[in-house]
Amino acid sequence: MLVPVKHPGDFVITGGRVVAPDRVLDDGWLAVSGGQIAAVGTGTPPSSPDAATVDVAGALVVPGFVDTHCHGGGGASFSTLDPDEIRTAIRAHRRHGTTTMLASLVSDPIDLLTEQIAALRELVQEGDLAGIHLEGPFISRARCGAHDPDTLREPDTGTVEKLLRAGHGSIRMVTLAPELSGGVKAVRQLAESGVIAAIGHTDGVAEQLVPAIDAGATVATHLFNGMRPLHHREPGPVGVLLDDERVTVELICDLVHLHPTVVRLAAQHAGRGRTVLITDAMSATDAADGRYTLGRLEVDVHDGVATLDNGSLAGSTLTMDNAFRNLVKGAKLDVLDAVRATSARPAELLGIADRTGALRPGLAADAVILDDDLRPTRVLHRGEWVAEAGRATLST
Repeated sequence: MLVPVKHPGDFVITGGRVVAPDRVLDDGWLAVSGGQIAAVGTGTPPSSPDAATVDVAGALVVPGFVDTHCHGGGGASFSTLDPDEIRTAIRAHRRHGTTTMLASLVSDPIDLLTEQIAALRELVQEGDLAGIHLEGPFISRARCGAHDPDTLREPDTGTVEKLLRAGHGSIRMVTLAPELSGGVKAVRQLAESGVIAAIGHTDGVAEQLVPAIDAGATVATHLFNGMRPLHHREPGPVGVLLDDERVTVELICDLVHLHPTVVRLAAQHAGRGRTVLITDAMSATDAADGRYTLGRLEVDVHDGVATLDNGSLAGSTLTMDNAFRNLVKGAKLDVLDAVRATSARPAELLGIADRTGALRPGLAADAVILDDDLRPTRVLHRGEWVAEAGRATLST
């Protein structure tokens, strides 16, 4: 299990602009005890002789970020059998404020996927991951993006069940293209198994997508990317998924995959109840430019942009703190929108909003301290400060 930097005893974060679920508390404070949020308020916090004080001097205090779509970071990939490599990737994103995350796997042969799932589920059981996301192999060849087309296949009941059994309950989401033979049936199978069925990497038309939503699909995997584009006479996946109130839409807010105007239009239409920011980060995230792999494919990273040899984007090098910042400063949405999209809504989607995703008493003490430029200075994970995430002034 990853070991954060401990702060002895209970403590109170003071002097910040604390983002509560429905408003920003100026001159706010956050009391932490036993790894949980004990109380939240404004003005002078309750005094305790045993509690240290962490003065954040006017900084913004937001909930820890929840990333539902991430392939790796820190030079490490989740498509591995090495638990140390998995921990390296988790640690890289935690430094940037992601306190809860799914590990995403790209398409691979089924037997290899089951081995990768087995490696990841150990860290799910330890609590370092919130679950596993399978992005494939049941996706469209026409829209496969940075997935090896040789590994793709149509879904069938037996294969879906084999993958779910390998997860022992740790698989939380599966992305598929519903127009494939067996696609809608697989959506229903996943939904009945308590797994989030996501529509993505699809070339389907509206008439093929609505039955999948009716069958239980509730997420659009990185809307706009890896799918048939919006057309004024055929709305395709973008139009259908964005306009259906039953669907939560993922947006890669690196301002490379999507123009800021597109992010703003999509987020405003979906609203706070259906918008989730993701990183879709690959191993080069929080690492140097160079040559990397994503699944079975070679990826070049230049100026932080990951591409295949044919120029197609291959995941991102985005972190959730930058996604938050880009939504506010680039797409011009407000801080409450950004907190909902990076913490509260993804936590609700995963069914863990009773544990994390907001600064509310009784939830895990997961928080990020952001400076005036919305860059993290410190990260709090379950009541303990994360190493290498900046420092704040401590006093007793």
